[in-house]
Amino acid sequence: MRRHPYRRTAALAALAIVGLASLAACGGEDDAGGGSSGPTTLRLGYFPNITHAPAVVGVEKGIFAEKLGSDVKLETKTFNAGPAAIEAIFSGALDATYIGPNPTVNAHSKSKGEAVRVISGAASGGVALVVKPEITSVEQLRGKKIATPQLGNTQDVALRFWLKEKGITTTKEGGGDVKIVPQENAQTVETFGSGAIDGAWVPEPFVSRLVNAGGKVLVDERDLWPDRKFVITNLIVSTKFLKAHPDVVKKLVEAQVAANAFVTANPDQAHQAISDHIGKITGKPLDLKLIKQAWPTLEFTNDPIASSLKTGLDHAVAVGLTQPVSLDGLYDLTYLNEVLKAQGKPEVSQP
Repeated sequence: MRRHPYRRTAALAALAIVGLASLAACGGEDDAGGGSSGPTTLRLGYFPNITHAPAVVGVEKGIFAEKLGSDVKLETKTFNAGPAAIEAIFSGALDATYIGPNPTVNAHSKSKGEAVRVISGAASGGVALVVKPEITSVEQLRGKKIATPQLGNTQDVALRFWLKEKGITTTKEGGGDVKIVPQENAQTVETFGSGAIDGAWVPEPFVSRLVNAGGKVLVDERDLWPDRKFVITNLIVSTKFLKAHPDVVKKLVEAQVAANAFVTANPDQAHQAISDHIGKITGKPLDLKLIKQAWPTLEFTNDPIASSLKTGLDHAVAVGLTQPVSLDGLYDLTYLNEVLKAQGKPEVSQP
């Protein structure tokens, strides 16, 4: 049987077209940084609360979209706890996130220093121990129940170490001189009001909510740190994304610096943006009076205050909640300092 060369050529051409169409379809899927045919996708995480104000305001006011530009497609994801955000980075579902110091250390430790890099600070302060008004000294905490957001989280470590320094014992199981009760912050407001707990070491806006529920601040955590500064929120990026898209990471840092400048210079607009944005996420805008009450306890800074993260790790080791970990390589402030220098602002020392 005679072959028809033209039919064979047409068949091969058809197969080639199908193959190219398949490749184009695959390339159009913007995963973990996107394809070469379209904008790079940046998946950014943050928490819908006051201590993540630069992220909340930056997204709500379009600061991130502006600084990232048309070549970057911004996708945002919100979280209520650090471990969930870290798991999203580990699974490849997230490229960068605003997060607290303890989850940052855990991510660095679990990945043996490979998974994440701190590229900027975001916020300092905004944490306190609020107690029943009749409690006026640390000694009166003996036999009392004090809540923290989560066993081993940043505030939990701070409370346990502070009590340890005062000669007061605690255990991970809730025993000792002071019984520590890890629970969700929203639940803490209810249990404090009902008398089930006697106080809580929590971040804003829950400090203000507890004060409004009849509590008083026994310890402002700022008073325990040099210059009253300690990291409550920093910005981290996956090393995979950093290596693949350094240009996008620099733009992200530019957006963070711009957002910090905005919330500092325009507090009233920032308060409204936070209230509106949280309302879009949760269905209930955050009370403006509560935001204004909490605001003075926070400082929005591009400095990640690395020394406080290291000290916090030392505290966690001292109270038996973690093992010593090397923090070598955790910080990469190259782009932050480039951005600050270009704006004539003081650079941040690389740890």
